[in-house]
Amino acid sequence: MIDNNQNRSEKSRDQMLSGSAWMTAGSILSRFLGAVYIIPWGIWFGNYFFRANALYGLGYNIYSFFLIAAIAGIPSAIAKQVAHYNALNEYGVGVRLYKRGLVLAVATGLICALILYFGAPLIDGGNPNVIPVLHSLAWAILIIPTMSLSRGYFQGYQQMAPSAISQFVEQLARVAYMLITAFIMMQVLHGSWVHAVAQSTFAAFVGAVAGLATLGGYYLRRREDFRHLVKHSNNDIHVEARQLYQEIIAQAVPFIILGAGITIFMLIDQFTFFKIMRAATNYNYATLSDLYAMFAVNSNKLIMITISLSSALAITAVPMLSEALTNGDKTEIRKQNSNVLALFMFVMIPAALGMAAIAGPLNRVFYGTTHQALGANILTFSSIISIPMGMFVVISAVMQGLSQNRRAVKFFAMGTVVKFILQWPCTYFLGSFGPLLSTGIGLTVANWLILRYMNRHFGFEKNMLDIGFRKIAKYSLFMYAATLMTVYGLNFIVQLIGNPFGRVISLIVTLIAVGVGGMIYIYLSLKSRIADMILGPRSDKLRRLLKIE
Repeated sequence: MIDNNQNRSEKSRDQMLSGSAWMTAGSILSRFLGAVYIIPWGIWFGNYFFRANALYGLGYNIYSFFLIAAIAGIPSAIAKQVAHYNALNEYGVGVRLYKRGLVLAVATGLICALILYFGAPLIDGGNPNVIPVLHSLAWAILIIPTMSLSRGYFQGYQQMAPSAISQFVEQLARVAYMLITAFIMMQVLHGSWVHAVAQSTFAAFVGAVAGLATLGGYYLRRREDFRHLVKHSNNDIHVEARQLYQEIIAQAVPFIILGAGITIFMLIDQFTFFKIMRAATNYNYATLSDLYAMFAVNSNKLIMITISLSSALAITAVPMLSEALTNGDKTEIRKQNSNVLALFMFVMIPAALGMAAIAGPLNRVFYGTTHQALGANILTFSSIISIPMGMFVVISAVMQGLSQNRRAVKFFAMGTVVKFILQWPCTYFLGSFGPLLSTGIGLTVANWLILRYMNRHFGFEKNMLDIGFRKIAKYSLFMYAATLMTVYGLNFIVQLIGNPFGRVISLIVTLIAVGVGGMIYIYLSLKSRIADMILGPRSDKLRRLLKIE
């Protein structure tokens, strides 16, 4: 029995690592494309760059909230419920769930797109330039719910590759359209920067079409496999259509709130920052727009690369935990909870500290030398805040996988109240750093409440997590110090012969520093065997490859 449990645990860990690898690759590549486009895009917008980026962010935050409402948590709910029925060998019920979910996805997408398009003048925050941006984004909401639902269906079978690849194709098409239209409108036609931003946001629709087509191709290639599973199901369970809709909606509503968690915090920033700063300072709108762009858009694009690591873990964890819960395997649930947290710490802590160490040159690579000192400091602080943000993404998804949706929503609501209370004093006294600090504290409160509940009712392998956290934190801090010293050392050397603040030089410094820090962390984690706890037997192969004893 012990061997069977161990084998099951090893299999689950392998599935989680494999799924996380696919989702991480897809998320990182997509986020990287979503950040790197800003270099040529910003150059072509010229003096309008910061205003254009702020407008992009103002529109996108509102769109993100409507998109989450349109998706309505259905993809994650479908993934969870499909995994549940698959574990019971009732694949036919999962197919019916998917078809019923499609009806809901099309309906919610249409309703939310219409509200966003015709309601744009009411939610523009007093900035008429936001209206054409919202109009262009409404088209994407028509398609993305169906695409996201299809990803959730594949994830219910623990097939993460289709989701990851379609995500990358979606982003590639989106970025290509953004850059082509930005170049034509700003450099060839010398047109309006507002209309150019609207075309850049319309690229979300173009990307969605490409992503949905990719998923359609995958489904057609695997259609016979799905049909075979349905044909050989137990077919002991018959679920009425009304009950299917009830299951989807009951699971979806908490996913809306928790999935929109970080977006809700960003919307709080968007609708309070300008008002608080007008009371605290005499800055004009252009200056406030630049400050908003630096913390809410510029740094956010970059830290989302690291937070995407957490999203990948969360997406992988939900169906696996749902399966363990269906089987009533408490030991497996405890191990899964511990594996998720350990993998989160192993990846997220060094990633966040590493980005903080290279914040100076990295900020110059993407955003040039305008406000470079303030921009680098904001990125450094944002990198630290990305840890509680990433943790919330992961553990709220774990709670959903364990069917603790209402409690997760309750704990998030408490964290949101803390955010509201601290928003005014933090922003008033700390400016652009204030919203980030209130977000960090609010999410830390929510995280603590969730972790305390999980520990009391499901448990963790505490010895494993305690040893893992202490070693990972120690090695991450060592890596941070080495990376920071590399940055300062290279800047000092370059300063002796030229300008250390150019984009190309900053890119070279960034790459070298990342290489140094990454190799140090990999060496220490493999040498100390802490990687074995996370990666299992794969660590031995890496040690042999790198000749580490």
